Amino acid sequence: QVQLVESGGGLVQAGGSLRLSCAASGRTFSRYTMAWFRQAPGKEREFVARISWSGGRTLPFYADFVRGRFTISRDNAKNTVYLQMNSLQPEDTADYYCAADDSNGSNSPLGYHYWGQGTQVTVSS
Repeated sequence: QVQLVESGGGLVQAGGSLRLSCAASGRTFSRYTMAWFRQAPGKEREFVARISWSGGRTLPFYADFVRGRFTISRDNAKNTVYLQMNSLQPEDTADYYCAADDSNGSNSPLGYHYWGQGTQVTVSS
């Protein structure tokens, strides 16, 4: 069983930055693929980024819309995954969710067994 707790959301002006954190419980954090998804009002949950750990290396992967603005990272010693978001735009406004799974990684919400409660990000124009 893995429990995930997100933090770091808030209100920011367009062009600003936020850093989201997701703290995970459990002793085998490094074997999990960690991901961030987001869901705007009235829209489906969409993939943002994911990161795996293999052979001592992190393996990040991003949605196309990230376009170099976001960076996902993980600290296995702290059981935490981060999402640094720069150059935020109003269209980035959404609830952001952390997810985990011990599979090889997926861009679909269906590929993740564990979810956090979400943290709200609002970007004003």
